[in-house]
Amino acid sequence: MEFNATLIGEMISFAILIWFCVHFVWPHLTKAIEERQLKIAEGLNAAERAHAELREADNKAAAEVKQARQQATEIIDRAQQQANQILDKARADAVAEINRQKAAAQDEIASMAQRAREELRERVGALAVQGASKIVQREIDPAAHKVLLDQLAAEI
Repeated sequence: MEFNATLIGEMISFAILIWFCVHFVWPHLTKAIEERQLKIAEGLNAAERAHAELREADNKAAAEVKQARQQATEIIDRAQQQANQILDKARADAVAEINRQKAAAQDEIASMAQRAREELRERVGALAVQGASKIVQREIDPAAHKVLLDQLAAEI
């Protein structure tokens, strides 16, 4: 290999290229690389923060759901208690109404039976008087007839 001017020229032009790259190209490249590294680091940090916030939001949501379920259970329990109270009251009211209607029906039955007895007494008395009047038609006057009828009705 010969050492000549071309080699020296190439070495000088290579040195100028290196100097040019080091002073003008390399700082822009390193600056761009550093900026990109910062952006990537910020992105990673943001992703970690977002992930942490997501976990926190999931925990809050789970707590809210748990609390909502607990409140729903309490509401259902209260509604069930109120329904039971309403049913118990309705049963008590129904029993009271049944007893009232039963007592009214018994009173009505008793009064109807009493009226039937009185009517039967009157009819029996009237029949007895008719029978007796036929037997003794002219021996008893109407006033005595009325007295006998009242006595007979009282005895029956």
